[in-house]
Amino acid sequence: MAGPKQARAGRTPGKAGGAAPQRNRQGGSSRQGGQGAGRSRPAQSAGGTPVTEGAKAASPARAAGTGVPRWLPLTTFILSLAGAGLSVYLTYTHYTDTALAGCPVNATVNCAKVTTSPESIIFGVFPVAVLGLAFYVFMVAINSPWAWRADLAVIRWARLAGVLTGIVFVLYLVYVELFKVDAICEYCTGVHVVTFLLFGLIMYSVAARPGPAGKPASR
Repeated sequence: MAGPKQARAGRTPGKAGGAAPQRNRQGGSSRQGGQGAGRSRPAQSAGGTPVTEGAKAASPARAAGTGVPRWLPLTTFILSLAGAGLSVYLTYTHYTDTALAGCPVNATVNCAKVTTSPESIIFGVFPVAVLGLAFYVFMVAINSPWAWRADLAVIRWARLAGVLTGIVFVLYLVYVELFKVDAICEYCTGVHVVTFLLFGLIMYSVAARPGPAGKPASR
């Protein structure tokens, strides 16, 4: 008689022990559910649309807060410094009557003829070289990395107004060289090229800037 009782008693712990895997499975499901709940949801844009990985990767290529490529502010700053350097040299030669270095004299290129012509002084008072220097001192300041990072409306408007004024003045000077003086100054042409490049880049920055809804400004 003792044998069957012992057998039943031996099976009882087995049942108790057999319930443990079920609890473990339940515990495992709970842990899996907790891990799933703890996972972060995909980032969404302001309109509720999920942000793709491509958009996340592209965002660092834009300067913070400006909506323009990171290379553009640095490029405009370097161009402004180049224009300022040329303007300093032209101003120096204007007041010292020094010949411009490396500027040949022929039927097309004649720096002295351009820089000493009556048209080289606006209204008989303001030397073109000095006006160019003043313009580029302003452009260096307005196109500095600090000015781009500030991203203030007054700075953006001043930058746009400045480059528009500069390009109009350059077009006038090109007309004077070609049709009145009938000669070209290499250094002056260098200043003109820099101004054209700045005009294109700044106009591009205006077009690339996001509008109120986060979209690029309409052209």
